Amino acid sequence: MAPSTASGHLARLVEGRLLSVVASGRHRYYRLASAGVASLLERLMVVAGDGPPRHRPRSRCSRDMAFARTCYDHLAGRLGVAIADAMAARAYVVLGEEGGLVTEDGRAFLRRLGIAADPSPASRRAFCRPCLDWSERRWHLGGALGAAIAGRCFELGWIERRKDSRAVAVSATGKQALGDLLDIRL
Repeated sequence: MAPSTASGHLARLVEGRLLSVVASGRHRYYRLASAGVASLLERLMVVAGDGPPRHRPRSRCSRDMAFARTCYDHLAGRLGVAIADAMAARAYVVLGEEGGLVTEDGRAFLRRLGIAADPSPASRRAFCRPCLDWSERRWHLGGALGAAIAGRCFELGWIERRKDSRAVAVSATGKQALGDLLDIRL
């Protein structure tokens, strides 16, 4: 696609209030205009995911991103889905299309990990919510809980950011800990 075509499409999305733009020098940075637009896109991805899979050759970057990455401030990819699946299988969380719930066993598990197990009354952010993963086409943990789990994994050295990417690498310590705690084998 020609740059002028892309600019035209982006201008229409800004005009339709789906994107917002920030100019910085010669550059323009686009982002989703609101959380409502993000939620709409996530719901559309569920509908678009129905049907036969399409073949898309993967690059090295997309393999790393599909394996483990940040999605906003929480973990996604195969790693994020594995954590959500393991926590749901142990009844630490209950996830549905509209939201998520942390159980009493889940709260105890989170406290053992050093993660605040209850939502902050001052926060308007959802504490536990499912987020559809684009590479796995399944749920990973979003909301404040997903962010807290990702933050704690970074603090403990279980994961580290890959340079110039949202992809994350899982350390040997992280593989061992995730295997011991949640029986996740990466």
